[in-house]
Amino acid sequence: MARKRYLTATLPDGYVKTIGPTAAEFTHYWRIVAELDSGKVEVFWGHTKSLAEAKKKRNALGEAARQRGWRSHRFEIAELVES
Repeated sequence: MARKRYLTATLPDGYVKTIGPTAAEFTHYWRIVAELDSGKVEVFWGHTKSLAEAKKKRNALGEAARQRGWRSHRFEIAELVES
């Protein structure tokens, strides 16, 4: 049985996300912060097993922004470290 552990990501704005306990081999955390025309903010996030997989999430952002009517958005990736 795989050992369960906690994983932590720290984003550039200082936000800290902890995932776990998990035995999964996650390496990166990604987050989309989208501002709506109404001024409200939506946040989408997830974790992946590689940096390449996390970067692929960025590919669909343009279409998502048009479909959802986002005024602006930012996409961020942070490495997960065992904590």
